[in-house]
Amino acid sequence: MRITCVVDDAVQRSSPFWGEHGLAFLIETAAGRLLFDTAQSGTVLLHNLELLNVDPATIDVLAISHAHYDHTGGLPALLETVRAGQPMYANPDLFRERFSRREGKPRSVGLPISAEALAAHFALRLDGAPQEIMPGIWTTSEITERPEPEGSSDYHLMREGDALVADEYRDDMALVLQDGESLVLLCGCCHAGLLNTLAHVERAFEQPIRAIAGGLHLTSATDSGLQRIADLLAARSDLQLLYPNHCTGEAAFVALTAILGSHVIRPCPAGTILEF
Repeated sequence: MRITCVVDDAVQRSSPFWGEHGLAFLIETAAGRLLFDTAQSGTVLLHNLELLNVDPATIDVLAISHAHYDHTGGLPALLETVRAGQPMYANPDLFRERFSRREGKPRSVGLPISAEALAAHFALRLDGAPQEIMPGIWTTSEITERPEPEGSSDYHLMREGDALVADEYRDDMALVLQDGESLVLLCGCCHAGLLNTLAHVERAFEQPIRAIAGGLHLTSATDSGLQRIADLLAARSDLQLLYPNHCTGEAAFVALTAILGSHVIRPCPAGTILEF
């Protein structure tokens, strides 16, 4: 099983890959190709796929971690390049309108395309329960139990009737990849909270988590919160590899490295290839 970071905020120095605030992963197995999230723009997504010699027409299935534009912005471009009828997996709350209000008028940060347009091209697989996308690859399902801090931002809003309220991130999900007797957790933004997501996956799949990759949304975590998360991760004897990127944040990367060490925590810019 090969996981390639197609798009991230960062790229390696002198890399031909383009970066932007967004995320996309390509998962390749004997069963086919799965694209997890679509970055912020089709321009960057298609450029980087071309560098990887991946024709979008060979993508067999899509999965979307949540609705925010930096994970769904490439969808309009994929309507023109991915074969019609291919399945797309997501949480049913994906189509709720979402906004960001840092100052002044709220601006839309949700899906850049209508539900009708997506349904006309893709076979939508929307479910709050775990779904097996390919052999050994599952969605986490909706992460409902959240006793630990979430990966939230005060300025994120969602539409509830006629009102805009704090985003509950009910659409947030990750992917679980079975790697022998252990699991690989692939996160989009981890808005449900990293510790909540880990506990949910261990309850649902009853196997240890060997590796974690993707956006962990620790940019809003306090220093003490980062320390606690790093300590709890270090206490996990089965956790061998951590590849944070996108919304994890520089402060979190430094804090995690200080506790876990460079043999566990690795950068994961665009172009990174992970093999399990």
